[in-house]
Amino acid sequence: MKTKFTIFLLVLLHGFGASVSQAQNAPQAFSLQQAIEYALQNQQRMKIAHNDTKIAKAKVGEIRSIGLPQINVGAEVGNNFEPMRNFFPAEFFGGKAGEYVPVQFTPNYTGQAAISASQLVFDGTYLVGLKAASTFTQLSKKALTQTEIEITEQVSKAYYGVLVSRERMKLLEQNLNRLDTLLKQTTEMYKNGFAEKLDVDRLQVAFNNLQVDQQRTDRLVVLSEDLLKFQMGLKQTEPILLTEQLSNVEVDMAKTNTEGFNYSNRIEYSILETQRDLALLDIKAKRAGYYPQLALNARYGWNTANNNFDAITKSGNWLNFGYVGLGINIPVFDGLRKSYQLQQAKLTLENTNAGLKLMEQGIDLELTQYSTNLSNNLKVLESQKRNLVLAEDIARVSKIKYQEGVGSNLEVITAETDLRAAQTNYYAALYDALISKVDLDKATGTLK
Repeated sequence: MKTKFTIFLLVLLHGFGASVSQAQNAPQAFSLQQAIEYALQNQQRMKIAHNDTKIAKAKVGEIRSIGLPQINVGAEVGNNFEPMRNFFPAEFFGGKAGEYVPVQFTPNYTGQAAISASQLVFDGTYLVGLKAASTFTQLSKKALTQTEIEITEQVSKAYYGVLVSRERMKLLEQNLNRLDTLLKQTTEMYKNGFAEKLDVDRLQVAFNNLQVDQQRTDRLVVLSEDLLKFQMGLKQTEPILLTEQLSNVEVDMAKTNTEGFNYSNRIEYSILETQRDLALLDIKAKRAGYYPQLALNARYGWNTANNNFDAITKSGNWLNFGYVGLGINIPVFDGLRKSYQLQQAKLTLENTNAGLKLMEQGIDLELTQYSTNLSNNLKVLESQKRNLVLAEDIARVSKIKYQEGVGSNLEVITAETDLRAAQTNYYAALYDALISKVDLDKATGTLK
């Protein structure tokens, strides 16, 4: 009974281990949106962007802390092992006139303990800095959004690349199977004396070329998958399964309409607008540097002094003191330093405004270019699709004619070659159209 139980337990554990191993090796399935979401969670660039946002928030806290009370506590005990002496006229002590004698006033041991506090009452630069801190936070959030858009673009293009490569691989396999069947049939016909050796050799050459093309495409599929994994932040060793189908991808002429576009829809433009706001605040900060600064200061503590160290350890020998005051600092002349800083800030604002105008021109060019590219690529795609259907029909008819003895072997090979070229052209056009769609979505600020 014990032996049977042991065997049952071993079988159970073996089955459990096998199921775990299969689960670990099972490919992860991703739609395009799921791949994008995974990348936004796991891509190292996103982690860096999130950290930059946190750094910006911490920087804002650092700026705000300047306006909060600054409190410090300090204590010190010192040994004047070689006290400084002051010189007094000797006649004060019954000596000769014109002579001086050294007199020690400093005790051997001193001690002090105090708490000090300061509070900024008014500083124009600080007040402007608070506004700039809020704007800087907005800038960091927009930078995060820019990273998200860039990753979405890269993942989308890589995802489409895998879909196109895999679909082309499927067609190559179908072509290879069809040609392999025809090669076997022709070989049998040759053995029975109904075909020439040249017919077999021609088909064999076409079959070999198709195999090479298949191997090349297979490597391209692997490379495109590796690129997608990299863009997603997925380990290269992880298998991946794509759930999207090319037939479900929408690419239409309506996407080429860019009417109603707002420049602020582009995150790059929005970032530059925020940088302009910061440049304006920088000018205000430089001007505020001419304003007076007010600060409240206070200090309270205890001090002691004695020639015996034991005496300063007794609380009765410590005397308390206190101070409170309001300080003002009025800038009068700094060698024109702030004036030069203000000039720099104004020029920076001019450059930012010029950058906005330059970006508007660049965006206009991109909209025209990408809209035209998508329109042209969709027309090419439609044309290549018709060519592919025609090439498939020609290849089918050529094979039937050859099998019925009314067509030539060379006609079949030519049709197969034309079909392969039509397939290559079709998928190249499809990929170009998909990439144009992504480019236009990004240019219009609608890529999400």
